[in-house]
Amino acid sequence: MDFILITNDAIRAGIAQDAGVDFVMVDLEINGKVARQGHLNTVISRHTMEDVARVRQVLRTSKLLVRVNPLFEGSKEEIDQVAEMGADAIMLPMFTRPSEASEFVSLVKQRAEAWLLLETAAALVRVDDILQVEGIDAIHVGLNDLHLSLGLNFMFEPLAHGFIDPLGRLVAACGVKLGIGGVARLGGGLLNARLVLSEHVRLGSRQVILSRDFLQILELPESEARTTLTYEISRLRAEVQRLRASSTDELRENHRDLREAVRTIVDARAKSANPNKALVPGTDLATQ
Repeated sequence: MDFILITNDAIRAGIAQDAGVDFVMVDLEINGKVARQGHLNTVISRHTMEDVARVRQVLRTSKLLVRVNPLFEGSKEEIDQVAEMGADAIMLPMFTRPSEASEFVSLVKQRAEAWLLLETAAALVRVDDILQVEGIDAIHVGLNDLHLSLGLNFMFEPLAHGFIDPLGRLVAACGVKLGIGGVARLGGGLLNARLVLSEHVRLGSRQVILSRDFLQILELPESEARTTLTYEISRLRAEVQRLRASSTDELRENHRDLREAVRTIVDARAKSANPNKALVPGTDLATQ
């Protein structure tokens, strides 16, 4: 499984690379984001093109992923610049229609992998048509904006209630790489990370974003950050390998446990004064 860490800091990107992160993501998306998520306990990145260049310079074994803005009048210039800077993959957020996916693929022009970030109810409903677009390399489910689009209270509700299951089957049939949301450290987060990873294995997901729980590691002194991040990522890889060796019955049982855990969290939020506020830092997808 590929692990993705979001940062615009070259030093942190180098630490992540040495720790075994597969993709470092620079996040240029800002258009419309404050309006969607300004009231939530999420991180809104304010990365720049200069950050793309700085991070590109330090990456050797890890790949560079850049999330651009949703399609707008400046998309061609933005995507051209990101491609010229050497992005290995470019991600399009907040699309809703097959025509947007097709336009994005055309703008990328095979200069990098073309990734779609599925995070709207409209895109989820239309995903069978969207996946007919040639040239899509990966589709990553953005659980934060998706749960908002669906009018839900907790980002893992779409996963718990089976909304992603048909997508997993469709993606597998067309050979596109699937990714889902983010994950906290094992033993951390509001929702058990082992149950989250179990869903990735059950659904055939091949990539996940490391949540802010991992970004907090990078705030430690550099030597400690290197050791700790390497250790935590190795634990995730070992758990994925263990889950891949599990039986179908065990994965189904884990799904039932996750669904019950999500139901408990949703019920608690319904009783709180501010149900949209995250209960524990580190459980949300770092910038989605």
